Amino acid sequence: MSPTNRTVVVTGIGATTPLGGDSASTWEGMLAGRSGVKPLEGERFADLPVRIAAPVAVDPSEVLPRPLARKLDRSAQFAVIAAREAWADAGYTAPAGEDGTVAPDRLGAVIASGIGGVTTLLDQYDVLKDKGVRRVSPHTVPMLMPNGPSANVGLEVNAQAGVHTPVSACASGAEAIGYAVEMIRSGRADVVVAGGTEAAIHPLPIAAFANMMAMSKNNENPEQASRPYDKGRDGFVLGEGAGVVILESAEHAASRGARVYCEVLGQGLSADSHHIAQPEPTGRGVAAAVQNLLDNTGLDPAELVHVNAHATSTPQGDTAEIKALRKVLGDDLDHIAVSATKSMTGHLLGGAGGIETVATVLALYHRIAPPTINLDDLDEDIDADIVRGEPRKLPVDGPIAAINNSFGFGGHNVTLAFRSV
Repeated sequence: MSPTNRTVVVTGIGATTPLGGDSASTWEGMLAGRSGVKPLEGERFADLPVRIAAPVAVDPSEVLPRPLARKLDRSAQFAVIAAREAWADAGYTAPAGEDGTVAPDRLGAVIASGIGGVTTLLDQYDVLKDKGVRRVSPHTVPMLMPNGPSANVGLEVNAQAGVHTPVSACASGAEAIGYAVEMIRSGRADVVVAGGTEAAIHPLPIAAFANMMAMSKNNENPEQASRPYDKGRDGFVLGEGAGVVILESAEHAASRGARVYCEVLGQGLSADSHHIAQPEPTGRGVAAAVQNLLDNTGLDPAELVHVNAHATSTPQGDTAEIKALRKVLGDDLDHIAVSATKSMTGHLLGGAGGIETVATVLALYHRIAPPTINLDDLDEDIDADIVRGEPRKLPVDGPIAAINNSFGFGGHNVTLAFRSV
């Protein structure tokens, strides 16, 4: 089998999200339809037009040793926590080269972030202004650089085949996973730690997003604020956290007797070239990405049973995505269960593709689709079968497939496909 035809599988998952400190508690929260959105406390948020967000359920200070945490931006802390869980979940007990199962030069890491160490940058600037030059942390630059999370995950597992950081706004996490798949298929690596992370709950990003009219201002009802596909939706809710998967060639996974969650079929990519922040209203770019996915993977739309949609709860974006899916999938969309998990987690920006890949993998593995919450009055332009209220069982017989969509400012479109094993 040539490297370009290598089958790629998922052998480990990890997460820290607004619903839980690991993948199991996050998945439990999704199936329960629980919202992770809360009021923002503290004086620095008091005068903002948006005073709600979805912080992680378990703070990194409760998990990481203090000396390590002090050297990492919050986004890197999330990435390390999720990567450690995924690495152990895949059956690895030590960094590459120490347990004999994977060589360091056959292991890669691709961890994305849409914004990177923004909280470090802004907080250390405040230190500079208020306390002077000598009080600025010497770790500031490694903490604020967008590749900090990926670099630190690479150090954790001793990845030497390549450590990379896609930065494509809210498509970043999905792009990282797609890049990791290509690393394995091209023969550059046998195993890749891949995913996305974000930590941007800070007054400046929130004020900026709010002034763009992109965020929900439903401060009085935080748990109901993120409401994809509902007529009353008024913007996304900012979340934070990370989702990481361990990808391997099927041969490598089999050689060590690894448990396999599912196969990764591949990715579809496109760019809107329409507007720096607004989605192309007809869904043209999204449709091109989905069609690119089908062309690249040979996936039959009739095999699809589930979509984890991008669905951020913005009026234009939610509708454009469904239009695109209908355009490409036609009548096959009628039998596909569509879930919008951002209704529970909020929008993790560059971390969204990571945690939503974890959710898609678990949906296939357990054959159940999580619900979309807060959908009280379905927008008549949403022409799809949205999973509402309760989780929905997926077919139990034979192989089934699912896709995960991620789109970002700048017109970046990424869609990933997975198949049960």
